[in-house]
Amino acid sequence: MSKKLFVGNISWGMTDEDLGALFSDHGTVAEAVVIKDRATGRSKGFGFVTFDNDEEADAAIEALNEKEIEGRNIVVNEARPPKPRM
Repeated sequence: MSKKLFVGNISWGMTDEDLGALFSDHGTVAEAVVIKDRATGRSKGFGFVTFDNDEEADAAIEALNEKEIEGRNIVVNEARPPKPRM
């Protein structure tokens, strides 16, 4: 079973590759995506990381939540399903 993590308060310059590399120390990253504004292409300051292994995902949350990365304390927790749009 895979587990998707929400990663908030990341630096504006972080790329998908940077995000994946940061989390790869804690397990095999299936996907890492920095969310960008559609109009400008600029980072929105958050992203998602998916692990294939739940234990590795939990270890990443434990190790990286509230850790200072590039001058910012990132927030890492399990992603919640999106709310339905009206």
